[in-house]
Amino acid sequence: MFKMLRHTIRTRPLFKPYLDLDNHHLSLHQSPSVLQVFHFTLASNTHLISIQSQIPSNNMNPYPPKGTIVYGSVGRPQYGFDIFCVNLLHPPHQLTTDHRLTDCISINFNAQFVEDHRTLVFVSERTGYSRNYLLRPESLKPQALPSAPGSLFHDRPTIKNGRIYFTSAHEKPDCHLKSYSAVYSTGLHGEEFTRLTPYGEVDFSPAVSQTAKFIAVASYGSRPWAGDFHELKTHLIVFPQCNPQKRLVVSERGGWPTWCGDSTIYYHRQADDGWWSIFRVDLPDSELSGSPKQAVRVTPSGVHCFTPAAMHDGRRIAVATRRRGTNFRHIEIFDMETNTFQPITELINPKIHHYNPFVSPNSDYLGYHRFRGESSQDGESIIPHLEPVQSPVQGMRLLRLNGYFPTFSPHADLIAFNHNLNTSLGMRIIKSDGSKRWTLFEGRISFYNSWSPTEKHVIYTSIGPIFAASKTTVQIARITFDPATLTNDREHIPCDIKILTRDNTGNNAFPSCSPDGKSVVFRSGRSGNKNLYIIDAVEGEVNGSIRQLTDGAWIDTMPCWSPKGDLIAFSSNRHNPENTEAFSIYVVKPDGSGLRRIYIAGKEGSEEVERERINHVCFSEDGEWLLFTANLGSVTAEPVSWPNQFQPYGDLYVAKLDGSGVRRLTCDAYENGTPMWHSGNEVDMGRLCLSLRDGGGDKVKGEFDEPLWI
Repeated sequence: MFKMLRHTIRTRPLFKPYLDLDNHHLSLHQSPSVLQVFHFTLASNTHLISIQSQIPSNNMNPYPPKGTIVYGSVGRPQYGFDIFCVNLLHPPHQLTTDHRLTDCISINFNAQFVEDHRTLVFVSERTGYSRNYLLRPESLKPQALPSAPGSLFHDRPTIKNGRIYFTSAHEKPDCHLKSYSAVYSTGLHGEEFTRLTPYGEVDFSPAVSQTAKFIAVASYGSRPWAGDFHELKTHLIVFPQCNPQKRLVVSERGGWPTWCGDSTIYYHRQADDGWWSIFRVDLPDSELSGSPKQAVRVTPSGVHCFTPAAMHDGRRIAVATRRRGTNFRHIEIFDMETNTFQPITELINPKIHHYNPFVSPNSDYLGYHRFRGESSQDGESIIPHLEPVQSPVQGMRLLRLNGYFPTFSPHADLIAFNHNLNTSLGMRIIKSDGSKRWTLFEGRISFYNSWSPTEKHVIYTSIGPIFAASKTTVQIARITFDPATLTNDREHIPCDIKILTRDNTGNNAFPSCSPDGKSVVFRSGRSGNKNLYIIDAVEGEVNGSIRQLTDGAWIDTMPCWSPKGDLIAFSSNRHNPENTEAFSIYVVKPDGSGLRRIYIAGKEGSEEVERERINHVCFSEDGEWLLFTANLGSVTAEPVSWPNQFQPYGDLYVAKLDGSGVRRLTCDAYENGTPMWHSGNEVDMGRLCLSLRDGGGDKVKGEFDEPLWI
């Protein structure tokens, strides 16, 4: 049994096992110092069925406080993806429609056919995180496949010979600023999980050869993440399925591999002329004993081609394309003998994006994922105001908001937020169970909100364009309304907007109200630099007082007042003013004293800590923990395979006020940000309204951008 478990767990060396046979638990203690204790729950047949991790600490409270975190994800609520396919045996002029394979629940993407076109393995977020599912023709609903223990992210699954191969991000790397993504395999019944990526290395986008003899991956290797998210500049690596340690670099640059047989690989990368293109490389022999042949560019310049899927006749590949003169990604088939493209999805849905093609084993069916449309069965094309997301921390609840910059009312029964960015949608309020939404005002762009801790009828916000220069006019506003008007028969709530900052004072934004409700700290560009100021919460600087809190030729921004009122946390690049992307957390007392940096990614002076990008910081209720968004986990998937993400490495983290105890809360390919933390228990997850019938959502419209850098 211990031999089987060593193979199954594939854990790091220097672990000493302790087996409690009565309770069916196996504990592993890392030696010489106990850094982590893992509890493995065993079934009666000795198969591994679950893993929980505990991190001891000298602190009596090693875990963050309980509570509810509400945050936004760029684009994600609008995706509405489902898997579709077309029959390629029909003549091109008969391609007038495609066939939906998945069930309109959540988002479904990155699929592969299994054995024939009727069986499908794909990724879905129906449980609040990405997980692999199997859909058989005789099944009414998909079957959840074995999940890597503790993983909140699975991607690009393939099933061959009764095994599933996929990426997962459940194992923490050896340092910050490194991706969690690695390739694993398991049986369809979860008999064991085998890590195929060597520890210390990062692999994306696995592809399995026709007989499952070889695996190809896009590998970032063991090098530190360079901060890139356009093209990751991964190596293309092949290794035998039976010997994952024998890794052969077949191309110095390449991603998203796809096999033709067991010897030919197609992949994408950005060519020297700037066009994303498909390349081909052949293996040296069946034993990987020589050097691979020179890679050959397959698709021509003048059209972007990516995420290829090889067709098994050896002369055609399905590719996603972006052509001049169109804003939409489409699936086409490229014939390598005639060097011609055959359009597929543009004939069916010319104004919808299509992603990541895949083909059936005999190449008669072509699949992809796309926005399923505004109308679908059972009303599943609905975006709930609040969507539960699985949390890795027990007692901590995560809710994805259909909007940005949430702020809780004093009793956490209401949430104010901005429904969209760079629009005139103003400010909205929803009940914290998502059952009702009201509009406070429209016609003016606003962002970043702070509800007064002492007044249920007062919210502070920034009015003006977001991401603007220091001299652009943006004002701090005090919004007041009558809470008695928040009734179910109303849609719009009358309110008063009082501007607190003077005209011609530049970019004033990111307000945070003090816990006594008397002052507001915000960021202003009035001096030519973006620093922090404090004004009277009622009269502002127009009829009240203003004082400068920080001063310097750098950016101090996104301040947050602690619940005790003793500290203000904020993001700043003052440690490296020339780098407008290197933001770290600082805290300062309201009188301007005690300024200090909180080191999250590493020790002072380390390479990792100088590359931190940390924003949107806020406090826990006891003031001992910080919640923030950061780049600490690098990227989890190839960005070109996704719709646009401004910062596709933004995830939520918590850490102690001294920078210790860092815990990752979200793990996906989106930019997650603008979080707000309520540490009480008033938000009832069991009462969330997740359908339009309950008044709890919007219709999905599929309004998202292609990567702006293509």
